[in-house]
Amino acid sequence: MAGERGERRVPGEQNARGRQSVRGRQRLAERFEEHRGQLKAVAYRMLGSLTEAEDAVQEAWLRLDRAGADGIDNLGAWLTTVTGRVCLDMLRSRTSRREEPMAEGFDTFVPDPVLRALPQGDPEQEALHTDSVGLALLVVLETLEPAERLAFVLHDMFSVPFDDIAAIVERSPAATRQLASRARRRAREATPAADPDLGRQRRAVEAFLAASRAGDFEALVSVLHPDVVLRADAGALASGVAASKTVRGARTVATGAFHFRHLAGLARLVLVNGAVGTVAVSEGRPRSVTYVTVVDGLITGLYILSDPERLARLDLTALEA
Repeated sequence: MAGERGERRVPGEQNARGRQSVRGRQRLAERFEEHRGQLKAVAYRMLGSLTEAEDAVQEAWLRLDRAGADGIDNLGAWLTTVTGRVCLDMLRSRTSRREEPMAEGFDTFVPDPVLRALPQGDPEQEALHTDSVGLALLVVLETLEPAERLAFVLHDMFSVPFDDIAAIVERSPAATRQLASRARRRAREATPAADPDLGRQRRAVEAFLAASRAGDFEALVSVLHPDVVLRADAGALASGVAASKTVRGARTVATGAFHFRHLAGLARLVLVNGAVGTVAVSEGRPRSVTYVTVVDGLITGLYILSDPERLARLDLTALEA
């Protein structure tokens, strides 16, 4: 029949097209993997959650798989903006679930930490390979409106042009520039200054651990800045002395550290988001992770994650070396 003749294929043609399609998708996946590291970095800075960052990157791949790469001149830029758009939607959904941006318990939130082994060679050189965004900055980013956070992260951290960001947030380039400016100012004002030298960080953290293990309260106070801030995120189920909290002042923070000095015996030095911090491990499971900021040899900030559910999801393989 005519219809049948119209649908007739040369023998083997359909299989060849199928193989070509499989090869094309495989090549597309390979090209996507070349950009996965940067996309995860974008998503982590946008969301402060490693699990959600993985979800955002996976969604970016699904959108690329549906769209294909035809007509995309700069795949890396396209994927970065798509990932930003996915994260913006996730942030807006997260915000809509709160009654207000600073919901109850939000002021104790500590973002997911990125852990690496403490460098054994030249610390300055090896520090270049660590995640460069500190938890202190991520905490500040959590206080921004979603569009502000997107503009700041994409432009200031990944050099995405304002024209491209404007299309995502549906504002003019000038308005988008203002979003980034406000976010930049908030970050500069709220993020504590920190000593970038890993050696000085290490000495301060070691002194803190030594005082904790010895139960020496005055030694604890002496290594803390008078205005030190401790932010502890123990999750929603913790209560009593182990509950999430934010406390300020050297003697108040030292009192809390004194109560939990048993964890100091389990702690080992690691890099937490590029800074010297600690992870306390018991029976192969992390009990807490502490990110530390140091200025002039004194600890100015302690960011402690002790939420069992979130700690269980941490990847500790980078510490095995």
